[in-house]
Amino acid sequence: MQSYWMQMTDTDTVIELREAPTPVPGPRQLLVRMHAAALNRGEFLLGHGLHGKPGSWKAIGGEGAGEVVAAGDEAGGFGPGDRVMGRCAGAFSEYALMEAAEAMPMPAALSFEQAAGIPLTFLVAFDMLVLQGRLQPGEWLLVNGVSSGVGVASLQLGKALGAKVIGTSGSAGKLASLGELGLDVALHTRGAGFAPAVMEATGGLGANLVVNTVGGTVFAENVRAAAFEARLATVGHVDGVLHADIDLDALHARRLTLFGVSNKLRTKEQRAAAVPRFVAEVLPHFAAGRIRPVIDRVVDFDRLPQAKASMEAGQHVGKIVLRMPAAA
Repeated sequence: MQSYWMQMTDTDTVIELREAPTPVPGPRQLLVRMHAAALNRGEFLLGHGLHGKPGSWKAIGGEGAGEVVAAGDEAGGFGPGDRVMGRCAGAFSEYALMEAAEAMPMPAALSFEQAAGIPLTFLVAFDMLVLQGRLQPGEWLLVNGVSSGVGVASLQLGKALGAKVIGTSGSAGKLASLGELGLDVALHTRGAGFAPAVMEATGGLGANLVVNTVGGTVFAENVRAAAFEARLATVGHVDGVLHADIDLDALHARRLTLFGVSNKLRTKEQRAAAVPRFVAEVLPHFAAGRIRPVIDRVVDFDRLPQAKASMEAGQHVGKIVLRMPAAA
Protein backbone atom coordinates (compact mmCIF):
# COMPACT_ATOMS: atom_id res chain seq x y z
CA MET A 1 0.00 0.00 0.00
CA GLN A 2 1.01 3.64 -0.36
CA SER A 3 1.76 5.49 2.85
CA TYR A 4 3.24 8.89 3.74
CA TRP A 5 6.12 8.99 6.22
CA MET A 6 7.82 11.98 7.74
CA GLN A 7 11.21 12.69 9.24
CA MET A 8 11.41 15.61 11.65
CA THR A 9 14.77 17.21 12.31
CA ASP A 10 15.62 20.08 14.66
CA THR A 11 14.89 22.59 11.90
CA ASP A 12 12.70 21.02 9.21
CA THR A 13 10.32 18.25 8.15
CA VAL A 14 10.77 15.87 5.21
CA ILE A 15 7.84 13.95 3.72
CA GLU A 16 8.27 10.74 1.75
CA LEU A 17 5.70 8.54 -0.03
CA ARG A 18 6.52 4.87 0.50
CA GLU A 19 5.29 1.42 -0.36
CA ALA A 20 4.52 -0.29 2.93
CA PRO A 21 2.92 -3.59 3.91
CA THR A 22 -0.77 -3.52 4.76
CA PRO A 23 -1.02 -3.68 8.57
CA VAL A 24 -2.73 -6.51 10.43
CA PRO A 25 -5.26 -5.58 13.13
CA GLY A 26 -4.69 -6.63 16.71
CA PRO A 27 -7.50 -8.06 18.88
CA ARG A 28 -8.99 -4.62 19.64
CA GLN A 29 -8.22 -2.90 16.36
CA LEU A 30 -9.90 -2.31 13.01
CA LEU A 31 -8.18 -2.39 9.63
CA VAL A 32 -9.72 0.52 7.74
CA ARG A 33 -9.54 1.21 4.01
CA MET A 34 -9.04 4.94 4.30
CA HIS A 35 -11.11 7.14 1.99
CA ALA A 36 -10.09 10.52 3.42
CA ALA A 37 -7.81 11.95 6.12
CA ALA A 38 -7.52 15.47 7.48
CA LEU A 39 -4.42 17.57 8.03
CA ASN A 40 -3.64 19.02 11.44
CA ARG A 41 -1.01 21.67 11.86
CA GLY A 42 0.26 20.31 15.16
CA GLU A 43 1.53 17.08 13.62
CA PHE A 44 3.89 19.06 11.38
CA LEU A 45 5.12 21.54 14.01
CA LEU A 46 8.68 21.33 15.26
CA GLY A 47 8.86 20.95 19.01
CA HIS A 48 5.49 19.23 19.48
CA GLY A 49 7.25 15.92 20.04
CA LEU A 50 4.67 13.87 18.13
CA HIS A 51 7.17 12.00 15.97
CA GLY A 52 9.81 10.78 18.35
CA LYS A 53 13.40 11.89 18.39
CA PRO A 54 14.69 14.17 15.61
CA GLY A 55 15.93 12.13 12.66
CA SER A 56 13.51 9.23 13.05
CA TRP A 57 10.85 8.37 10.45
CA LYS A 58 7.21 7.77 11.24
CA ALA A 59 3.99 7.15 9.31
CA ILE A 60 1.89 10.32 9.55
CA GLY A 61 -1.74 11.39 9.65
CA GLY A 62 -3.85 11.53 12.78
CA GLU A 63 -7.53 11.26 11.81
CA GLY A 64 -9.64 10.00 8.96
CA ALA A 65 -12.64 8.09 7.69
CA GLY A 66 -13.12 4.91 5.68
CA GLU A 67 -14.57 1.41 5.56
CA VAL A 68 -13.71 -1.44 7.88
CA VAL A 69 -11.93 -4.26 6.04
CA ALA A 70 -11.20 -6.52 9.01
CA ALA A 71 -11.77 -6.44 12.75
CA GLY A 72 -9.92 -8.03 15.64
CA ASP A 73 -11.63 -10.66 17.77
CA GLU A 74 -12.24 -8.18 20.59
CA ALA A 75 -13.19 -5.18 18.44
CA GLY A 76 -16.84 -5.45 19.38
CA GLY A 77 -19.49 -3.40 17.61
CA PHE A 78 -17.74 -3.09 14.25
CA GLY A 79 -17.38 -5.37 11.25
CA PRO A 80 -16.35 -5.39 7.58
CA GLY A 81 -18.17 -2.80 5.50
CA ASP A 82 -18.93 -0.43 8.38
CA ARG A 83 -18.28 3.25 7.63
CA VAL A 84 -16.21 4.65 10.46
CA MET A 85 -14.25 7.73 11.43
CA GLY A 86 -11.73 8.25 14.17
CA ARG A 87 -8.32 9.27 15.35
CA CYS A 88 -5.68 6.84 14.12
CA ALA A 89 -1.94 6.75 13.56
CA GLY A 90 -0.71 6.65 9.97
CA ALA A 91 -3.96 7.98 8.51
CA PHE A 92 -2.21 9.28 5.35
CA SER A 93 -2.17 5.74 3.99
CA GLU A 94 -4.40 3.55 1.88
CA TYR A 95 -5.00 1.35 4.93
CA ALA A 96 -4.63 2.21 8.61
CA LEU A 97 -5.25 0.62 11.98
CA MET A 98 -7.86 2.25 14.18
CA GLU A 99 -8.40 1.33 17.82
CA ALA A 100 -11.97 0.05 18.12
CA ALA A 101 -12.37 2.20 21.24
CA GLU A 102 -11.55 5.30 19.13
CA ALA A 103 -13.73 4.39 16.15
CA MET A 104 -17.07 6.11 15.67
CA PRO A 105 -19.89 5.35 13.23
CA MET A 106 -20.11 7.92 10.44
CA PRO A 107 -23.34 9.95 10.39
CA ALA A 108 -25.16 8.83 7.24
CA ALA A 109 -25.54 12.36 5.88
CA LEU A 110 -21.79 13.02 5.77
CA SER A 111 -19.27 12.27 3.05
CA PHE A 112 -15.98 10.58 3.85
CA GLU A 113 -14.24 13.91 3.34
CA GLN A 114 -16.52 15.66 5.85
CA ALA A 115 -16.23 12.83 8.37
CA ALA A 116 -12.43 12.83 8.14
CA GLY A 117 -12.32 16.37 9.56
CA ILE A 118 -14.31 15.57 12.70
CA PRO A 119 -12.52 13.15 15.05
CA LEU A 120 -9.39 14.98 16.18
CA THR A 121 -10.49 18.60 16.11
CA PHE A 122 -13.96 18.08 17.54
CA LEU A 123 -12.77 15.69 20.25
CA VAL A 124 -10.21 18.34 21.24
CA ALA A 125 -12.96 20.97 21.23
CA PHE A 126 -15.16 18.66 23.33
CA ASP A 127 -12.32 18.25 25.83
CA MET A 128 -11.80 22.03 26.05
CA LEU A 129 -15.41 23.17 26.07
CA VAL A 130 -17.20 20.37 27.91
CA LEU A 131 -14.93 18.02 29.84
CA GLN A 132 -12.52 20.59 31.25
CA GLY A 133 -14.03 23.94 30.24
CA ARG A 134 -17.53 23.33 31.64
CA LEU A 135 -19.01 25.82 29.19
CA GLN A 136 -22.58 26.80 30.05
CA PRO A 137 -25.37 28.31 27.92
CA GLY A 138 -25.11 32.09 27.84
CA GLU A 139 -21.41 32.18 28.74
CA TRP A 140 -18.80 33.96 26.63
CA LEU A 141 -16.26 31.87 24.72
CA LEU A 142 -13.14 33.56 23.33
CA VAL A 143 -11.25 31.68 20.58
CA ASN A 144 -7.83 32.88 19.43
CA GLY A 145 -7.19 31.84 15.83
CA VAL A 146 -10.86 31.08 15.27
CA SER A 147 -10.40 30.24 11.57
CA SER A 148 -8.13 27.25 12.27
CA GLY A 149 -9.50 23.70 12.29
CA VAL A 150 -9.75 23.56 16.08
CA GLY A 151 -10.93 27.18 16.14
CA VAL A 152 -13.85 26.53 13.80
CA ALA A 153 -14.76 23.35 15.69
CA SER A 154 -14.74 25.31 18.97
CA LEU A 155 -16.95 28.00 17.42
CA GLN A 156 -19.47 25.47 16.14
CA LEU A 157 -19.58 23.38 19.30
CA GLY A 158 -19.75 26.52 21.43
CA LYS A 159 -22.79 27.77 19.54
CA ALA A 160 -24.44 24.33 19.78
CA LEU A 161 -23.94 24.53 23.56
CA GLY A 162 -25.62 27.93 23.70
CA ALA A 163 -22.55 30.10 24.24
CA LYS A 164 -21.74 33.51 22.77
CA VAL A 165 -18.50 33.40 20.81
CA ILE A 166 -15.76 35.99 20.25
CA GLY A 167 -13.11 35.07 17.69
CA THR A 168 -9.77 36.59 16.75
CA SER A 169 -8.01 36.23 13.40
CA GLY A 170 -5.43 38.10 11.38
CA SER A 171 -7.69 37.88 8.31
CA ALA A 172 -10.79 40.04 8.02
CA GLY A 173 -11.98 37.85 5.14
CA LYS A 174 -11.82 34.70 7.23
CA LEU A 175 -13.71 36.37 10.05
CA ALA A 176 -16.43 37.47 7.64
CA SER A 177 -16.82 33.91 6.36
CA LEU A 178 -17.46 32.67 9.90
CA GLY A 179 -20.44 34.97 10.44
CA GLU A 180 -22.77 32.36 8.97
CA LEU A 181 -21.60 29.90 11.64
CA GLY A 182 -22.79 32.26 14.36
CA LEU A 183 -19.61 34.12 15.34
CA ASP A 184 -20.99 36.86 17.60
CA VAL A 185 -17.96 39.17 17.80
CA ALA A 186 -15.13 39.19 15.24
CA LEU A 187 -11.84 40.79 16.29
CA HIS A 188 -9.41 41.41 13.44
CA THR A 189 -6.05 40.95 15.12
CA ARG A 190 -3.19 38.45 14.91
CA GLY A 191 -1.46 39.45 18.16
CA ALA A 192 -2.31 40.86 21.57
CA GLY A 193 -4.29 43.99 22.43
CA PHE A 194 -7.77 42.48 22.15
CA ALA A 195 -8.66 42.43 25.87
CA PRO A 196 -10.36 45.88 25.86
CA ALA A 197 -12.61 44.80 22.97
CA VAL A 198 -13.48 41.57 24.79
CA MET A 199 -14.37 43.52 27.94
CA GLU A 200 -16.52 45.91 25.94
CA ALA A 201 -18.37 43.08 24.18
CA THR A 202 -19.05 41.28 27.45
CA GLY A 203 -20.19 44.32 29.39
CA GLY A 204 -17.01 44.38 31.44
CA LEU A 205 -17.30 40.79 32.61
CA GLY A 206 -14.69 39.15 30.36
CA ALA A 207 -14.63 35.75 28.67
CA ASN A 208 -15.73 32.74 30.75
CA LEU A 209 -13.73 30.28 28.64
CA VAL A 210 -10.71 31.04 26.46
CA VAL A 211 -9.34 28.72 23.77
CA ASN A 212 -5.77 29.60 22.83
CA THR A 213 -4.75 27.99 19.53
CA VAL A 214 -1.96 30.55 18.98
CA GLY A 215 0.54 30.27 21.82
CA GLY A 216 2.61 32.42 24.15
CA THR A 217 2.20 35.72 22.32
CA VAL A 218 -1.45 35.99 23.39
CA PHE A 219 -1.37 34.21 26.75
CA ALA A 220 -1.02 37.30 28.96
CA GLU A 221 -3.70 39.10 26.95
CA ASN A 222 -6.06 36.15 27.45
CA VAL A 223 -5.58 36.48 31.22
CA ARG A 224 -6.44 40.18 30.94
CA ALA A 225 -9.58 39.25 28.98
CA ALA A 226 -10.69 36.54 31.42
CA ALA A 227 -13.77 36.76 33.63
CA PHE A 228 -14.02 35.78 37.29
CA GLU A 229 -13.65 31.98 37.56
CA ALA A 230 -12.72 31.79 33.87
CA ARG A 231 -11.09 28.72 32.36
CA LEU A 232 -8.16 29.11 29.92
CA ALA A 233 -7.32 26.26 27.53
CA THR A 234 -4.04 26.01 25.66
CA VAL A 235 -4.27 23.80 22.58
CA GLY A 236 -1.32 24.87 20.48
CA HIS A 237 1.62 27.17 19.96
CA VAL A 238 1.77 27.86 16.24
CA ASP A 239 3.57 31.11 17.02
CA GLY A 240 6.50 29.12 18.39
CA VAL A 241 6.42 31.03 21.69
CA LEU A 242 6.50 28.48 24.50
CA HIS A 243 6.87 30.79 27.49
CA ALA A 244 4.71 33.65 28.76
CA ASP A 245 4.32 35.81 31.83
CA ILE A 246 1.58 34.89 34.29
CA ASP A 247 -0.15 37.62 36.27
CA LEU A 248 -0.31 35.77 39.58
CA ASP A 249 -2.50 38.45 41.15
CA ALA A 250 -5.13 38.00 38.40
CA LEU A 251 -4.80 34.21 38.61
CA HIS A 252 -5.36 34.31 42.36
CA ALA A 253 -8.00 37.02 42.64
CA ARG A 254 -10.14 35.85 39.72
CA ARG A 255 -9.81 32.15 40.61
CA LEU A 256 -8.68 31.25 37.10
CA THR A 257 -8.19 27.71 35.85
CA LEU A 258 -5.43 26.98 33.32
CA PHE A 259 -5.33 23.68 31.43
CA GLY A 260 -3.93 21.94 28.37
CA VAL A 261 -5.41 19.28 26.09
CA SER A 262 -2.46 17.40 24.60
CA ASN A 263 -2.86 13.64 24.24
CA LYS A 264 0.79 12.74 23.70
CA LEU A 265 1.40 11.57 27.30
CA ARG A 266 -1.95 9.82 27.74
CA THR A 267 -2.53 6.08 27.55
CA LYS A 268 -4.79 4.51 24.92
CA GLU A 269 -7.46 4.10 27.56
CA GLN A 270 -7.25 7.74 28.61
CA ARG A 271 -7.47 8.95 25.00
CA ALA A 272 -10.52 6.80 24.32
CA ALA A 273 -12.36 7.53 27.56
CA ALA A 274 -14.30 10.53 26.18
CA VAL A 275 -15.37 8.87 22.92
CA PRO A 276 -18.66 7.36 24.22
CA ARG A 277 -19.78 10.74 25.61
CA PHE A 278 -18.77 12.44 22.36
CA VAL A 279 -20.81 9.92 20.36
CA ALA A 280 -23.82 10.44 22.62
CA GLU A 281 -23.66 14.22 23.02
CA VAL A 282 -22.05 15.61 19.87
CA LEU A 283 -22.67 13.22 16.96
CA PRO A 284 -26.44 13.91 17.10
CA HIS A 285 -25.63 17.54 16.16
CA PHE A 286 -23.90 16.28 13.00
CA ALA A 287 -26.66 13.80 12.21
CA ALA A 288 -29.27 16.56 12.48
CA GLY A 289 -27.23 19.06 10.46
CA ARG A 290 -26.84 21.50 13.35
CA ILE A 291 -23.06 21.20 12.95
CA ARG A 292 -21.51 20.74 9.51
CA PRO A 293 -17.77 20.14 9.15
CA VAL A 294 -16.13 23.14 7.49
CA ILE A 295 -13.85 21.82 4.73
CA ASP A 296 -11.65 24.45 3.13
CA ARG A 297 -10.49 22.16 0.34
CA VAL A 298 -10.06 18.52 -0.60
CA VAL A 299 -6.75 17.60 -2.25
CA ASP A 300 -5.64 14.45 -4.04
CA PHE A 301 -3.37 11.98 -2.29
CA ASP A 302 -0.28 12.85 -4.30
CA ARG A 303 -0.54 16.53 -3.36
CA LEU A 304 0.05 16.22 0.39
CA PRO A 305 3.27 18.32 0.28
CA GLN A 306 1.39 21.18 -1.41
CA ALA A 307 -1.51 20.85 1.07
CA LYS A 308 0.94 20.98 3.98
CA ALA A 309 2.56 24.14 2.57
CA SER A 310 -0.86 25.77 2.13
CA MET A 311 -1.84 24.94 5.71
CA GLU A 312 1.43 26.28 7.10
CA ALA A 313 0.90 29.50 5.15
CA GLY A 314 -2.45 29.95 6.91
CA GLN A 315 -4.45 30.04 3.70
CA HIS A 316 -7.36 27.94 4.93
CA VAL A 317 -10.55 28.24 6.98
CA GLY A 318 -11.49 24.99 8.69
CA LYS A 319 -9.97 21.73 7.51
CA ILE A 320 -7.81 20.65 4.58
CA VAL A 321 -8.62 17.04 3.69
CA LEU A 322 -6.59 14.48 1.77
CA ARG A 323 -8.54 12.19 -0.58
CA MET A 324 -7.12 8.68 -0.81
CA PRO A 325 -6.52 6.87 -4.11
CA ALA A 326 -9.47 4.87 -5.40
CA ALA A 327 -9.39 1.20 -4.50
CA ALA A 328 -7.69 -0.93 -7.16
